[in-house]
Amino acid sequence: MRLTVVGNPGNRRVDLFTRAVLTAGLPRPQVLPWVDVLTGAAPPGADAVVRIDSPGEDAEVDRLLRRSAVPARHGELVGLADTYAGLLRGLDRVAAGGAELLNDPADVAVLCDKRRCHARLSAAGVPVPAALPPVHGWAQLRSAMAAARSSRVFVKPAHGSSAAGVVALAVAGRRVQAVTTIEATPDGLYNSLRPRRYTDEAEVAAIVDRIAADGLHVERWLPKAGLGDRVVDLRVVTVAGRPAHAVVRAARGPLTNLHLGNARGDLAELRAAAGPAAWAAAMETCERVAGCFPRTLQVGIDLMFLVGWRRHAVAEVNAFGDLLPGVLTDGRDTYAEQVRALADGRWERWRATAGRATARGDAAVREASSGDAAMRTASPGDAAGGREVLACGV
Repeated sequence: MRLTVVGNPGNRRVDLFTRAVLTAGLPRPQVLPWVDVLTGAAPPGADAVVRIDSPGEDAEVDRLLRRSAVPARHGELVGLADTYAGLLRGLDRVAAGGAELLNDPADVAVLCDKRRCHARLSAAGVPVPAALPPVHGWAQLRSAMAAARSSRVFVKPAHGSSAAGVVALAVAGRRVQAVTTIEATPDGLYNSLRPRRYTDEAEVAAIVDRIAADGLHVERWLPKAGLGDRVVDLRVVTVAGRPAHAVVRAARGPLTNLHLGNARGDLAELRAAAGPAAWAAAMETCERVAGCFPRTLQVGIDLMFLVGWRRHAVAEVNAFGDLLPGVLTDGRDTYAEQVRALADGRWERWRATAGRATARGDAAVREASSGDAAMRTASPGDAAGGREVLACGV
């Protein structure tokens, strides 16, 4: 097996996967830099097996994806729709050589568009937060919230990642509170590792209007279960259709991403709180999510148990969500598990089985993905009495 990684040389994702390959006794994978892909390098040939890794954390790659003459300023939220379009062009170039891809470009295209991903999950019966109709700015957002009788929503850039640009919005009469990673300045919006709270409606409106230019996905803010004084959710990585690794993300505010300074929680404690039946149901949901992307070796699922622990929902599915350093299952990290699935034939067997099942439901998925009705999917509703309320501490 000749492995190639499309990624950014020196990035820890590439390094960790390379280490897993070498530990398995396989030849060192070739690394095809994203810069080379985007500047016309020949794609991997038909004899290659290709892992496509995240193009993030490289200023020049970001500039090329956006087809911009100048790089973005550090942390600047700019051109998210252009970045997505550039990613799709890059995926097409990688696929042109006929290699076996471990990340299907069509799957990645859906995974990196929150609107399309939500529609696909909903069509497959995956529990997801109900989405509001498409909105293109603050005025439409307030109207849509009023029509849906929803006082709390998450406003997400359609093509964002790592909570960049996400706004956790709560309204109560004339009171507005937005918790977000966005730092608003006169010359642009910047992603911050320190979430900020905005309570002035004019400021919040200006932020929403600015991020709306690249497309928005808005969904109900469901009350998460908590452990101690923190709300919790999970990142679950599936490999070849199976939940393989999970990490608990515990936060005092609504944004649980670990890189924002939140804590890793105790998985055993969470499983005990949920109980065997609720845990098993959640893992079955993760398998269903993986089955929505049967031509992709791994996906990272953000799963939340709701207050009371009896219900759960999927908040996000990530194309490049397998970076969980130090999280081991049977002594293997997420990268070693993927290499094992390739070596022992599990990936090939699952892909064939899941692909047949998915083909039967493709028509429903396409219909759900194409219209505004998909953005109004029914799902677990806003429960009263949740931990994440307008006056909560963040």
